[in-house]
Amino acid sequence: MKIFFRRIHLYLGLTAGLVITVSCLTGALLVFEKELTEAFNHDRYYVTPAGERLSLDKVAALVKEQVPGAGISRMQIFADPARTIQVTLDEGRKGGKKDGKPEVAGEKKGPRENASPMGKGEKAPKKEKGRTAFVNPYTGKVVELYSYSKTFYYKIFSLHRWLLAGDTGKAITGASTLIFVFILITGIILWWPKTRNILKQRIKVKWDGGWKRLNHDLHIVLGFYAAIFLFVCAFTGLIWSYEWFSNGLYAVLRTSPKPGAAPLSAPAEIINSKSITYEAALASVQQTAPDAVFYALSAPKDSTAAFMVSLLPAHTLNEAATTTYYLDQFNGKVLKSETFAQRNLGQKVRSTIKPLHTGAIFGTASKIFALIIALLGVTFPTTGTIMWINRTRKKKKSAKTPVRAPEAVPAPAA
Repeated sequence: MKIFFRRIHLYLGLTAGLVITVSCLTGALLVFEKELTEAFNHDRYYVTPAGERLSLDKVAALVKEQVPGAGISRMQIFADPARTIQVTLDEGRKGGKKDGKPEVAGEKKGPRENASPMGKGEKAPKKEKGRTAFVNPYTGKVVELYSYSKTFYYKIFSLHRWLLAGDTGKAITGASTLIFVFILITGIILWWPKTRNILKQRIKVKWDGGWKRLNHDLHIVLGFYAAIFLFVCAFTGLIWSYEWFSNGLYAVLRTSPKPGAAPLSAPAEIINSKSITYEAALASVQQTAPDAVFYALSAPKDSTAAFMVSLLPAHTLNEAATTTYYLDQFNGKVLKSETFAQRNLGQKVRSTIKPLHTGAIFGTASKIFALIIALLGVTFPTTGTIMWINRTRKKKKSAKTPVRAPEAVPAPAA
């Protein structure tokens, strides 16, 4: 039976080994993407505090002046006074408006609200989707307009997810990830020892052995220790690769990842026609939750939607464990709040998939561990191929070596 599993393990490894190597290597590079990005672009994320922070609504107005035609999709402010405000731009709306309504909550319409500061004869810059404005919270100056799709790490991410080859690459990485799951399962079956002596050999690397023995142990022993964690990475990767796999997971769990319906604001004509400001929404939430790593505010999209504020509680390792507040957009009253613990099982699973896959689930410690596991994953296709080559050469040598006939034994003298 083990011969059967060994062949499956071998053929699958030879088929998907290169893609698995690329996925693990790029995955290792992405583990500390956030920390490295901030370290190498310090001026984008940090400023020198000077005086009082501007109101969020003033910041929003200044951003719209500096980025003509842009609307505001989301504003994120941090507890750290040195951090810039991150303003996610919505540049798909003409003049930053939708259906004739101002994009920024609490602002009045004006004929020059989105007027371009450029002189005559100058051409407006081509709009880019998905940009983020990093803004000095004390001056309102846009420090940098950032587009993730133009960064080095986006190239690494694209290589990791779809091999820089669009839908074709996505299909290849998806199939390779599925193959990787079977490789890991068959690897555990092949590793399983029959005796206690064999068990001792398979849980410890013989560092003083020959290079063939060392290569063997690096594949077998370290493969065993890393298998369960690589399985978690591959399993969570399949959820993104295949819709049927994702749907099947939630069906087995008998839950749904979809959030419940968001509460609605009271009809505008009953109260007033003016929506609360970003600053008022922030102040309302801070009364209940004053300690948070960050607050992310999204203005309502229409006259019935709620103002949404998400925050990450202080001393929380899991970045996905946010709390969301829904405010009436007209009077600022908290309509609903939902912590991570209050979400249903499907929502918790969905929020946990990414930090599990990237290793961010328990902060820096788990990221370091994930980096080590990913780097080990890079080595296994290579060490496995070397084992196969060594085994093949050994068989060829055995086949070429002639079998010596037994020497005739002389008959005893009479």
